[in-house]
Parts: sequence; C-alpha cells; structure tokens
Amino acid sequence: MSAPRDQHFLVDKRAVERIAGFVDVSGRRVLEIGPGEGILTRALLDRGAHVIAVEIDPALVDELEIAFADEIEENRLEIVPGDARKVDLPPFDIVVANLPYSVSSKITFRLLEIGFEVAVLMYQKEFGQRMIAPPGTSNVGRLSVMVQTYASVKPLLELGPGSFRPRPQVRSWVVRITPHEPPYPIADRNVYADVIRVLFSHRRKTVRKGLRSGKDTFAPEAIERAIAGLPDDLLQRRPENLTLEEFALIANKMSGS
Repeated sequence: MSAPRDQHFLVDKRAVERIAGFVDVSGRRVLEIGPGEGILTRALLDRGAHVIAVEIDPALVDELEIAFADEIEENRLEIVPGDARKVDLPPFDIVVANLPYSVSSKITFRLLEIGFEVAVLMYQKEFGQRMIAPPGTSNVGRLSVMVQTYASVKPLLELGPGSFRPRPQVRSWVVRITPHEPPYPIADRNVYADVIRVLFSHRRKTVRKGLRSGKDTFAPEAIERAIAGLPDDLLQRRPENLTLEEFALIANKMSGS
C-alpha cells in the first residue's frame, strides 16, 4: 500500500505502543486523523478506546473497513471518509494521531476551535518547535501565538525517519496538547485570530505598519482607532517580540474594547 500525498505510515511498533499509552483512552471517544494502515488504530482499540478514524484516501478507507470489519460491527470503530480539515466530525473526547505534515497547522487550529480534553499528536519536529517557541525567538509566529493562547504543549517523544514508511526527510515529535482558557481576556476570538494573522503576514513591519497593512481584513477607522489607543513603544515593535498579553491588548483595541 502506498502512502497518499505526504502521509508517512508509522511502522515502529514500540513507538506505537508508547503513543497509544501516553493518555488513558479506555472507554473514551478517541479521534484519530490519518489512520493509514491502522497500526495506531489497533493499539487504541486494544486499550479499550472507541475510535473515530478520519481518512481522506478512499483506497485506505476500503482497506480499513476490511481489516477492522469486526470492530466496526461491534461499534468500537467509526471510519469517517473525508478531509479532516472540513468533514463533519462526530463528538470525541481525546485526539491521538500522526498528522500529515502539510495540513498540520490547519488541523491543529480546527481542533482547538472545536475543543477536546487532551491530544497526543505527531508533527514534523520543526513544526513542534514552532508551537512552543517563546517571544523574541526566530521560531515564533502565528502558530506559536495561537496555540499558546489556547493550550499548553509538552514534547513527549522524538522519532527518526526509520520509524516510518516511506522514510521522511525530517525527524518527528510527539507532543501532548492540553487546552486551557486564554491567560488574558480576549473580547472577540475571531478578531484576535485575524490580528495575529495580519501581523505575522507582515512580520518584518512594526505593529503600527502591520495593522495598517490589514485594510483587507479590518476597516481603516478600526485600525486607526486601535493605533490611537495603543502605547507608542508597543506600536514600534515587531510581532515576534510581543507577549500574549500584548496581542490580546491589540485585538481588544481592534474590537473596540
């Protein structure tokens, strides 16, 4: 069976057992995105999970339905064909998955928006490092700010290319993501997300210039009102040097709060 798109099948059985055991899944509804050939699916089922497996590749869906026919019949496994970025998802408690590298960001943002108790997710190592990057470092960006606003991230395991088939050109990280409430009040989460996106789309500009470059997203009067209400020293800095509290302040000003 060939890997679709950029999916790399996890074949390291010891790693699979560790990943499946990082959280207690017994009796829980566990979302798995990109089950591939089902090696992690099997480990989750063996631990008593009710698994909801979302698979985009029709050929893999057919293979999974054959391989796990008994579990499907017993209502221990649901296979959801489609793109995890868009498809309607049944209710779930926990997420455990080896995410395709190219859609990691969009799926992570969607999961944080939907909500979950805890997630154990595998990413490209560089992506994982960006998730935990603190302000003022080269890796900080939209991903860092959005994830850290709504969750804590803890690296759990690093895997080399030999753990996958086909072998990727990069190393991978398994991380635990635990959602939490934002550390600072946010008046409008959609405005907050737009502010982060606009500022990091112009990351080499100061906050003042970055906001003024966002006229396709915000009304010009809202931008000027926000700028007038923000400290000058903040407006002169670049987004990579801002704290979560300062991003919240900017977004709240943009919301008129």
